[in-house]
Amino acid sequence: MIAVPQNPVVIIPGVLFWDTLYDTMKEALARYIPQERVAIAPVSLFDWIGFPPSPERSTNRVMKVLDRAIRKMEQKFPDEPITLVAHSGGGTVAMVYLLEKPFQGDVYHHGRSVGKLITLGTPFHTHEHYAKIKTDFIVRHLQADFFLRCHVVSVVSDKYYGNPCGSFVEKMCFQFYKSVLEDGKVSGDGIVPAKSCFLEGAENVTIQDAEHLPTPHTRWYGTKEGVNQWIQCL
Repeated sequence: MIAVPQNPVVIIPGVLFWDTLYDTMKEALARYIPQERVAIAPVSLFDWIGFPPSPERSTNRVMKVLDRAIRKMEQKFPDEPITLVAHSGGGTVAMVYLLEKPFQGDVYHHGRSVGKLITLGTPFHTHEHYAKIKTDFIVRHLQADFFLRCHVVSVVSDKYYGNPCGSFVEKMCFQFYKSVLEDGKVSGDGIVPAKSCFLEGAENVTIQDAEHLPTPHTRWYGTKEGVNQWIQCL
């Protein structure tokens, strides 16, 4: 088995996903790290949607949950750098949090206890409206010195190619990719095109066999097989 750092880990769910969907990922990570050192930020579907619906405020609600999860981990393991593992749009929420700049009125200053951020299928370049609120903020505030205090690893799979004239799966991928970038004829994880996840200044890692959605009977980033492909990034 691969030897990995034993830093405490906080998992951040992706957009419209909630904490219990990530139990499989926590179990997979517990093969390498003591289970008490792995926590899932208790994000709910309500946090993403809001009531009444206010998706433009979802980042603020999820950052609040994330901050509580980080504080709790700090109390359990003081003076140990925390690693954040964020899936999909949870990765851009994590970046907004870690930048420690006011975002729609909210700012947090616990990011310096985080030593590493690993994103899984997180698009940092997109024209989707609500995601672009976050990515535009990141582009505006991200400076090269940020990476001196927090190592960022952007992991993405290029398992599926988008093709409007291909198989049913390729046609579906084309539509998903095109909703993120202008060009859908690229490779990605079935939902997010790989090149949308490349972030200048980060360590960009492409893996071969993982899917985006945390659904049963798929080899997504959080299954044992998926985690095995990026565990060395911890």
